[in-house]
Amino acid sequence: MNKQELIDAIATKTDSSKSAAAAMLDATLETIGHAIAAGDKVALVGFGTFATGKRAARSGRNPATGETIDIPAATTAKFTAGKALKELVNAPTKKKK
Repeated sequence: MNKQELIDAIATKTDSSKSAAAAMLDATLETIGHAIAAGDKVALVGFGTFATGKRAARSGRNPATGETIDIPAATTAKFTAGKALKELVNAPTKKKK
């Protein structure tokens, strides 16, 4: 599912226009992004938690030349699925034909 398909599904489920659904989705994603960029966690009970993580500096190799390079430390975005989402994903389903 891509963003447009998600917008279509939201519009259908909420009985709203596609433009209103797109605005709601964009506002939600922007709000989550700003919150985790500020170092906050965004916890959606049953769905999951958005947060930041730290990746340590390390050395690696350039695959083209084999040269050793230094990879700097970075802050990453991470998502941890909640219990209800894990159960939904792992529920037995009918095979699609």
